[in-house]
Amino acid sequence: MTLEEIRAIGHEGKIQEKMIEGSIKLAHAIDAKTPVSGIISIGGSMGTTLGTQVMQTFPYGLPKVMISTMASGMTAGFVGVKDIAMFNSVCDISGLNSISREVYRNGANAVAAMAKAYEPSKAEEKPLVLISTLGTTESCMRRVREGLEAEGCEVMVFHTTGAGGRTLEAIAAERDVALVVDMSLVEVNDFLHNGICSVGPHRATTSISRGIATVYAPGNIDFFIMPSALADCEAPFEGRDYHIHNAALTAVRTTEEDLQLFANHMAGILADAKGPTSFFVPLGGFSSHDSTEGKLYHPELPPIFAEQCEAAFPESVDLQVIDAHINDQAFADALIAAALPFVRRAASSAAAATGTAVRENAVS
Repeated sequence: MTLEEIRAIGHEGKIQEKMIEGSIKLAHAIDAKTPVSGIISIGGSMGTTLGTQVMQTFPYGLPKVMISTMASGMTAGFVGVKDIAMFNSVCDISGLNSISREVYRNGANAVAAMAKAYEPSKAEEKPLVLISTLGTTESCMRRVREGLEAEGCEVMVFHTTGAGGRTLEAIAAERDVALVVDMSLVEVNDFLHNGICSVGPHRATTSISRGIATVYAPGNIDFFIMPSALADCEAPFEGRDYHIHNAALTAVRTTEEDLQLFANHMAGILADAKGPTSFFVPLGGFSSHDSTEGKLYHPELPPIFAEQCEAAFPESVDLQVIDAHINDQAFADALIAAALPFVRRAASSAAAATGTAVRENAVS
């Protein structure tokens, strides 16, 4: 578009949409001609929106630095799910002073140093596995991760506090993933109860919509996450049990009715699965909060939830009920056993493809 056409739009937000569209095209045209080793941008809310939208279209690992008036707080929308470093400009982007000179210099030195050392990452030949977790299911996740790494997998782990779930979904959408072990589904609960870690209705959907083998477990569905400030009232959380985790986060215990809502919601998601899908239910509890040492222990609820899942889930889902707590070794080993056929198949396919490429190179 010409400058006159841009000005004729007459709305700064719509004008910026066109600026972003053009900037992305230009940035990638430059990269195609001479690969870039880093990106740096500077701006207020509008400049930060433009700069980070360009950065988000570039791969993980490429250095990205955004010096911004927005960096002291409202960063989630700018960083998204990419590895963007944001520097607080401190002062407005207006002239130079003794503080802004230091900030700009530090940002420039940071991106220069990163760019100097940057090397585009090569695609891993190992099967890629994505795992979700929280600290309350850490024991299970660690054993699963170590077991799959021992099988030669590359394992990426994501904490399901909002950004983690979005990132898992994004990587499942764009990379060649052998398996997803989605064993922390609190973000789904937060969506159903307007919790602070909700990432919307599409959480837990990407892998199965792509046909990626997925092993689910109801880790951390014994609670949803609310602001701790809401606990300071006469009858908080409609009478549910709760545990104040810290000054910001409170875990609110799910009831039998809440678990039924969750089971029905997941049933709708699982009905559209295009690949192998299994769901493992631990009868001993869903997190460390839901244990004999925890603050939200209700041993009667996991068996009820297993029955709810059996009634609600489509027959295509392999529902497995394990007589163990989610953090018990037996439960982790059950997840590993379910995962192994898929990662081994992926490893065999990768080895066969590599062998074919080697033979073709030898012939040529």
